[in-house]
Amino acid sequence: MNSLRRRLILLLVISIVGVVGLATAAVLSVRGGGPPPELTVPWVAQQMELVARLLPGPIPDVLRVQFAERPAGGKVDRAETAMLNDILHRRGLDLLAIISAKPDQPGQIASVQLPDSRWAIMEVPHLKPPRREWLVLAGWISLIVAGATAVSVYFTAVLIRPLEMLEAAVSKIGSDGMLAAVPEVGSAEVKATAHALNQLSSRLKTSMESRMRLVAAAGHDLRTPMTRMRLRAEFLDEERDKWLHDLDELDRIADSAIRLVREEVNQDAVEPIDLEKMVRDISAEMASLGHAVSIGHLDKVSIRAGALGLRRALRNLIVNAATHGKACTITLAVTNRRAVLTIFDNGPGIPSDLINKAFEPFFRVDPGRQQSIPGAGLGLAIAKEIIERYGGTVTLENRTGGGLAQTVMFEVA
Repeated sequence: MNSLRRRLILLLVISIVGVVGLATAAVLSVRGGGPPPELTVPWVAQQMELVARLLPGPIPDVLRVQFAERPAGGKVDRAETAMLNDILHRRGLDLLAIISAKPDQPGQIASVQLPDSRWAIMEVPHLKPPRREWLVLAGWISLIVAGATAVSVYFTAVLIRPLEMLEAAVSKIGSDGMLAAVPEVGSAEVKATAHALNQLSSRLKTSMESRMRLVAAAGHDLRTPMTRMRLRAEFLDEERDKWLHDLDELDRIADSAIRLVREEVNQDAVEPIDLEKMVRDISAEMASLGHAVSIGHLDKVSIRAGALGLRRALRNLIVNAATHGKACTITLAVTNRRAVLTIFDNGPGIPSDLINKAFEPFFRVDPGRQQSIPGAGLGLAIAKEIIERYGGTVTLENRTGGGLAQTVMFEVA
């Protein structure tokens, strides 16, 4: 967003300064050469006619005429010289006139030979640039740049406000996938963007709720036919155990699906939690149930989360490691203001091409399916849902020496 803002500001500043700069250059090019000769030469001819008619009397100072024995030096402008001579002749004055450029500065000088052989010398009107013209131009450009920058910053902020609103709304998406409501205030474009975001949020919420109701209803409705099938299986003589085993698995799948939906809907109150104590309690509970769980180094650390949900998530991860990994070790460390909980196991790990799918609902690696281990493949999905809801992350990584490492990270409270 900042990059787009800078680009728009730079584009607007360059555009404004470029347009004003070109206009300034055009004005200077028009005015830099002074008035056209059609205006200056007749004026010089009129002044010289007054001088010639006033002689041999005194010449007023207002005419600004100097007398010399020879004409002024400098390169002669033939076109303007011919124009001045022609005007003098038409006025009835048989005088020789020369217009030449000043040798050391901008401008021109008109020299007219009078009847007494002297030369009357007069400056041709010339629009001189102001003193310290470069300082004036630099100040002019500086004012343009300052004004253009201020205008560009303001209008860029107006232009990208809907994008900022979109970015802010997306960054506030919760773990449930819902967008926070955006106030529909401001300009028409901002209101339209806010209204579209709110409509999107409403549709997402409706879709999520419909999906959760569908999963919950399916899990609930499966129980009735499974109960009837269980009763009928009791009267079977052949393959009775296989039927009951399959029904138990269906029952676990339905229960897991319902628990997953409940985790998305029900959210515990966030509170400070002693993570080290919770890990010890869960480890003792797992050990009492016969799981091979051991504790490594545990740092004392507190995080903010829902106690019931986090306990369920960690229990799922530890059970997963202890069951499929044969045995697990738990460590807890504090690094860069983050609590890092790692669960190492001694199992076969997960194939690298499948490790990114491990958190998907009902996912199980094939070797796990071949074991007589109860479960529906929703333990990791439920754990991920809970942990990310409270601002944490959970990742899986195969260990170099064999086994899997499950890493959970939270901000320290």
